[in-house]
Formats: sequence, C-alpha cells, structure tokens
Amino acid sequence: MKFLDQAKIYLRAGDGGNGCVGFRREKFIEFGGPDGGDGGRGGDIVFEAARNLNTLIDFRYAQHFKAERGQDGSGKNCTGRDGQDLVIRVPVGTEILSEDKEEVLADLSKDGDRLVLLRGGNGGFGNTHFKGPSNQAPDYANPGQIAPEAWVWLRLKLIADVGLVGLPNAGKSTFLASVTRARPKIAGYPFTTLHPNLGVAQVGELEFVIADIPGLIEGAHEGAGLGDRFLGHVERCAVLLHLIDGTEEDVGAAYKTVRDELKAYGGGLIGKKEIVALNKIDALDEDTRAEKLKALAKASRKKPLMLSGVSGEGRTVALRELAKIVAVARGENLVIDDEDEDDIEETTPGAWKP
Repeated sequence: MKFLDQAKIYLRAGDGGNGCVGFRREKFIEFGGPDGGDGGRGGDIVFEAARNLNTLIDFRYAQHFKAERGQDGSGKNCTGRDGQDLVIRVPVGTEILSEDKEEVLADLSKDGDRLVLLRGGNGGFGNTHFKGPSNQAPDYANPGQIAPEAWVWLRLKLIADVGLVGLPNAGKSTFLASVTRARPKIAGYPFTTLHPNLGVAQVGELEFVIADIPGLIEGAHEGAGLGDRFLGHVERCAVLLHLIDGTEEDVGAAYKTVRDELKAYGGGLIGKKEIVALNKIDALDEDTRAEKLKALAKASRKKPLMLSGVSGEGRTVALRELAKIVAVARGENLVIDDEDEDDIEETTPGAWKP
C-alpha cells in the first residue's frame, strides 16, 4: 500500500429540504386548510478515527465528499426525511487543517474519536407552520437552509512512542528492522527511506512503536533533500533516538546538522527527550570508537550509546533506555528479567539474528 500523509479534500454538508405549500382538499371537508409539511434536515459531515487505517491514500482518488440533502416536505403535514450523515474514516493521528493550513480544526488522536465538522442545513417550514388567525391560508413556505462547504487539508501524524532521526544512511532502517518485525527497504545509498516506517518493539512486557522517518540534511527546513515534512510523524513521540553514522568523518557536525533542522522545524521537537547513539560501530576499531565517541559526547553534551544494527552490539542497552522513558511517559511500570540482559531475541519479537 502506498503511503500518503497529506491530502486536500472538498466537503459539503447536506442542504435542508424545502417546506411544502399544500392544502387539504377532501370531499365533504369544507375547511381543509393548509397541510404542507416541513423539509428534512440535511446530513452532517462526520470524521471518525479508525485504527485499521494507516495512510490517506484513499483520498488521492476521491477528493469530493457531499452529505445527503434533506427530503422536501409534502402534503398531509408529512415532514421530509432527514439526509444521512456522511462518515469519513481516517487513520488515528489525523489532523484536519483549514485550507490555508494556518488553523488546526481537529486532531483525531484516539481510536473511535468522532467529530462533526460541518452541520447539515435545517429543513424549511411548510405553510402549515405559518397559519394563524390573521392568515388562515398561507400560500408560501420556507426553502431549505443552504449547507456549509469547505476545502480542508488532512495531515497524518503517525502515533509512535519512539522516533528515529539522523542524517541519510545513518542506519535508522537497519536498526528498525533489527529490533522489530518491520522490513523497510535497506540499501547503501542516501534517501533509501522515502516514507516513514513503523515497527513494534518489546522490552519485558512493554510494547512500544518506533517510527523511522527519511533522513534530514542541511537545509531540510528550506526544502533540501526530502525536506522536513516527515518530522510531523515524530512530534507525538515520547523520546527521539538520534543515530549518528560512526563512519562519518565529523560525527559532531553530523549531530549539530540534525539538531539545527529540528530547531528550525519547531513543533516542540528540540525540547523532547533524546538518546544519542553512535551507530555502525561494527565497522570501527577500538581506537576509532573511542575517538568518535569522545567527539560526539563533546558535540551533544550527553553520554552517547554505542550500537550496531548489523552485529546487534548495544541494541539491548538502547532498547532498555528507550523503554524506560516510554514507560514513564505512559505512567506504567517496566518489568525486565535481568537474566536476559544481553539476549535481545528474548525481549524483541522478530529481531534480526546474526
């Protein structure tokens, strides 16, 4: 299934039905009087979050959505039928934005969340509604109310607990594949990942979702490379795992480049909890590891982890550190069997085995 995280659609609620001008005409009934019924109410536009959806691809092929119009009233004081509501199902984590993208109209962040975005028009009154002592035979009725319409943007932000960030080819997809059942495309060239990938990792009894987004380069906030639009998928994360390619000549500069892009993007990413890790250490000797680790610690002002998605070294430590932060964010207790300290396969289903 093709991944799509933004779509522009047209919405229109149902117009109200027209009121009826009618008079009772029956044999032997001398004073029939008006009997025109009211029009029915138009249908609403309703959005509903569904957990079994994970992309907005359906909205590439259908961009116009109109709710049913209310039925017109009829004689014998019959009120028209109300129009049916149009329920539009979207993935959990979908935001609804105004046409200019300046205002967030709704954020459907939980499964089953429902929102009536546009209300249908009211039905018009039939002429029965207007009869009175001074006008016993009104010959007019109200038309149905015109329903509102709008163009809106749908923007999907994936619901993940951990976000992987880093430069292109930093080993994010390899790490995701090694600790979850996800199978993202992995290759030895930059920008192999063209859209976000999700995987579920497990530490002890705690399961959490990891999101791998396309790599950032200098100037991403200005549109360089794939830009920074995919950073929206890690805005909801409890913690960021910042992977630095250990084979980079200047690991400190690589770290600062990504941090500058996170700051330029905004969305609260720069203030999120961050774990920094020197990746691809399987390709480094002991002296080089120490040198790179020292440079990265100086640039990040943190104690970096060392890991390798290929050899598995350091994966257990990284996962446990992530799990601790996720557990605190959820308000849960993390229970880990210390006997399995170095056995990543015991704590992570579908992990890569050397």
